Amino acid sequence: MASLARIVRTAAPRSARCFAVSAATRKDLVQDLYLAQLKAYKPKPQAQDAHVGIVKEYKAPAVPSASALPSDLAAELAKYDSSTPDLADAAPAAKGDSPHAGITTGQFLEMLEEDPHEEVHHH
Repeated sequence: MASLARIVRTAAPRSARCFAVSAATRKDLVQDLYLAQLKAYKPKPQAQDAHVGIVKEYKAPAVPSASALPSDLAAELAKYDSSTPDLADAAPAAKGDSPHAGITTGQFLEMLEEDPHEEVHHH
């Protein structure tokens, strides 16, 4: 097996591609100009107070004050218990808005559970 591989290696012609590169194509004028400008660039030094007006001074938030309980807590609770809840100011629905307007929730659920009956049309 090894001798077969040696024969194939020696019998196969070796091919190599050689590319001729001239000196004119190797030199890149744009790259040379770019590198020259990069080397010549000197950034302007920043002033010591350049950050003034851009950075805000840190101020710690104010310490929150504890909320005070009412002096007569029992009277406040009694007043709350005796009050009635305010209903939302909602406009009552007009009679023609919904086919189910004016019925209670229980009636609506019973209506949904009923078997649907289809009207028979005679021609």
